[in-house]
Amino acid sequence: MFSKEVVIDNQVGLHARPATFFIQKANEFKSSIWVEKEERRVNAKSLLGVLSLGIVKGTAVKIIADGVDEEEAIETLSALIASDFSE
Repeated sequence: MFSKEVVIDNQVGLHARPATFFIQKANEFKSSIWVEKEERRVNAKSLLGVLSLGIVKGTAVKIIADGVDEEEAIETLSALIASDFSE
C-alpha cells in the first residue's frame, strides 16, 4: 500500500470536469485507488464517490493505492493534480 497527501489548488476543486480527468486516469491502473478527505474514503474510480467528498480549492486529500502499480498510480495522479488537471 502506498499513499500521498496532496492539496487541490485549481479554481473549482475536484468537481465535474477535473474529477472526470482524475477518474479516467485512475482507471488506467490495476491497483485499487482511494481518495480520503478527513475521515471519509471513497473509490477514486467512482465519479459519484469523488464528487460526494465536496473537494474545493485548498483542500488537502490523501490518495491511497494498493496493487501491482500502486507507486506509479500515486505519482501519476499527484502529477495530474499538481498540473491543475491540464493534460
